[in-house]
Formats: sequence, C-alpha cells, structure tokens
Amino acid sequence: MEAIGARPLVGVRSLGGTVAMASPGTSAGAAPQLDAAALVAAVPAILDVASVDARSLCNIPSASLEFDQLLEYVDDLESTCRAGEHGVVVTLGTDTMEEVAYLFDLLWSRPEPLVLTGAMRPADAPGADGPANLLAAVTVAASPSAADRGVLVVMNDEIHAARTVGKRHTTSTAAFSSTAPGPVGRVHEGVAQFSIPPPHRDVLRLPATVKPPRVALVRIGLGDDTVLLERAVEAYDGIVVEAFGGGHVPAWWTEPLITAAQRLPTVLASRTGSGPLLRSTYDFPGSERRLLASGLISAGSLDGLKARILLTVALMVTRETHQLAQTFQRHGECQARLPRDRGECR
Repeated sequence: MEAIGARPLVGVRSLGGTVAMASPGTSAGAAPQLDAAALVAAVPAILDVASVDARSLCNIPSASLEFDQLLEYVDDLESTCRAGEHGVVVTLGTDTMEEVAYLFDLLWSRPEPLVLTGAMRPADAPGADGPANLLAAVTVAASPSAADRGVLVVMNDEIHAARTVGKRHTTSTAAFSSTAPGPVGRVHEGVAQFSIPPPHRDVLRLPATVKPPRVALVRIGLGDDTVLLERAVEAYDGIVVEAFGGGHVPAWWTEPLITAAQRLPTVLASRTGSGPLLRSTYDFPGSERRLLASGLISAGSLDGLKARILLTVALMVTRETHQLAQTFQRHGECQARLPRDRGECR
C-alpha cells in the first residue's frame, strides 16, 4: 500500500459502537448500522488530511468485545503498518474504550500511532460528534509527531495517552479525561499538537498459543463482606481488589486477602481512580503496609479496570508472583509514563 500524492496513508478500522449506530425508525433506539467506509464517506474533509484504507472488523457495542477477539485485532493492525500505513485509527464504542486502549498499548510494538476514537451521540443524532472525532483521529494518526507514542485516544479534540485516559461521564461529549498530567495534546486548527515528548514504553510480548486467563475485579464498599472475594479465589486465575483510599480494606478482609494472595496473584488497587497506591504510610489491620508485606501486588497508580487488563496480559507471560510484581512496578508506577528526556514524574 502506498500513499497517494503527498498525503500519508492511514488505516481506519471499525469495531462498531455508538459512532456507527443510528435509529432504524423514529421510535427505535440506536443500533449498529454503519461500516468503516460509510463513516469515512460522511467526512469528506478526511481526504484533505490522508489517503484512507477503510475496513470493518466487526460491528458490535464495545461492551461485547472479548479478549481473544481484541488480541487478533492487534496482530491485524500491526500488519497494516508493516504494509506501509503511516498510522491506524480504530473506531469503537466508548463503554470499554479506556480498557481496549490500555490493552492495545501494552501490546503495540510499532512506531506508527494507533489512535482510538468513537462518539457519544449516534450518527443520526442532532450534533453528532462522530465525524469531528474521526477527522481529529485521522489527523493525529497522519501526524509525524504522533510516532513512538503507542496508543492514543482522541475525543473532543483532546489527545489522551491510553494509560491515563478514562470515561468520566455517561453522555457528555467531553466524557473522556486523563489523570495527571492530563491530555498529552490537542488537535488545534487541523494540526496535532503535543504538550509532552513521547514516553518510555514497555511492550509485553505474548506467547502465540496462550489463552487469556480469568481475572476478577472486586470492589470493596462500606461494611462489605468477603463472599465475592472467596468465590473469586475458587473460580479465577487472578484477582484485582479495589480498596478504599490509598489501599485500605476493612479489618475483617485482612486474613481472607492474605489467604487469596497465597493461592493466586492478587493485586491491590485504589477505587479512587487517581493517585498512586500508598506503600508505608499506615500500619493497622487492613492497611496497605500490612497487605503488601503479606504478598499482595501493588497496582501503583493504575485503577482497577486497567490493573485487571495488565494482570490478564501479564498472566499470559508468567504465573510467577515475583515477575508479576516486577511487571506491575514497571507499568503501575509513575516512571512508566515518564517522557524520555525527563527525570521526574509529571
């Protein structure tokens, strides 16, 4: 594949989601309708930015995407770049976009940008945001300054790193935002502008024949019992526990959690959604100091959703607890997002 004229060649791959949905009738709800070619055809200005190779991989809500399916798509997307595309845009639903982006980012080994985008409003809704998001995403994928940045999420003209982005609102067109240091750039007047240099990246290499393990995500609430935790120990290959604050659990969770960590990899994350897990600030039954000293693995600054993605991928590489802890230290701590030329966490 070759670019036409001076325009870079960008692949657009559609997985479905709201951006590809419309209502078949006046009283019906939105459902998958549009393929990748139709999405691109609705935005003629894209052809001023790039030559486009559009193809649909599936057309489903993102809540129905599966690990096996997404792992196959990573291989397909990388092969398009090896064939000469300057970058790839994937359109999909926003419900699981932050998780898909992080999964792809852990595995994406190419220097070309992989950009995810979607829409908060169906294609036939007044003020549909899909066309503008697609144009902005293609602009980023075609930009030389987007190289070596791994996977990016482009929504509402903001450029987010896969590691820090999250969906924070159910319907707003500004639903996506990033934890510190915030968006890594913006699309301004048709140009992708980045505010920080490309980060260090640590790509995980998966064996060809290993199936994704089952990893449970258990969130603790006030006065919660340990029934879900105990069931998860019996049924899953790994567990991520979203604890209170900086990594605290009720006192009566301490022994069940330690038992869980002795039987299978158990990761401790914070349910707050922002900030790193503590390590040694508190020392009481259920504190982070006692839990980590008893074999639980710190998620660092990853939230529970992304810690679950990382544990799933890491378990496909090793089941050894020490190696899993090292993987989380590399990916979960702040240095995992350091720009190449900076020596401190941003």
